[in-house]
Amino acid sequence: MSEELRTNEAAETLDGWYCLHDFRSIDWSAWKTLSSDERQEAIHEFHGLLQKWTAAEKAEKGSHALYTIVGQKADFMFMILRPTMEELNEIETEFNKTKLAEFTIPSYSYVSVVELSNYIPGGDGGDPYQNPQVRARLYPILPKAKHVCFYPMDKRRQGNDNWYMLSMDERRNLMRSHGMIGRKYAGKVKQIITGSVGFDDYEWGVTLFADDVLQFKKLVYEMRFDEVSARYGEFGSFFVGNLLEPNKVAAFLQV
Repeated sequence: MSEELRTNEAAETLDGWYCLHDFRSIDWSAWKTLSSDERQEAIHEFHGLLQKWTAAEKAEKGSHALYTIVGQKADFMFMILRPTMEELNEIETEFNKTKLAEFTIPSYSYVSVVELSNYIPGGDGGDPYQNPQVRARLYPILPKAKHVCFYPMDKRRQGNDNWYMLSMDERRNLMRSHGMIGRKYAGKVKQIITGSVGFDDYEWGVTLFADDVLQFKKLVYEMRFDEVSARYGEFGSFFVGNLLEPNKVAAFLQV
């Protein structure tokens, strides 16, 4: 095989919990046609689901986050982490069978798995899945920060700007400088990277959590000037929202 056709070295990944981002819009006109008692019954049923998700989180068998979405792309989003893809499917189906779901319109979804790559080396050389720091990143309890930002992304594969034709050393050096920008926001922004190659339309999903929503703008804008994003990044739609605590669900659905 010629040097030009030699297959490049793929990044190795550590994979954790499977992830579903489920975005819904509410048919407010239809929701208003229900009696107050019917609406309360639907809300009570949804609270039962939230309690099940909370119990799984306390048992360290997954995690979840619930946010309202600003803008016309959706009204709310729940992000679910579970050990298996089957469990994600079961949770999605269970919600779809609820009364509340009858008044929601699926607006977007994203399927992926929590991922760490070997671009940035680390660890003690042992089994990384037994490293407490690595496990905390692969099986995270999602922060209940005030705000969330989600977007999918690809690495460009066009002409001279083809990420996948770069050598491992080139990609590792680029990702190291890219990661340094993210470290500047430690304590301000919590980032969950999920891989979606073979699972969804893009290659990664990025979910950011912060108590100061402006930190999303600052972080993403600064990263735009880094070569990894400026030259090789392709981005999908951005979704931004506000934390919806369980005790605020009824007020959110009040009509």
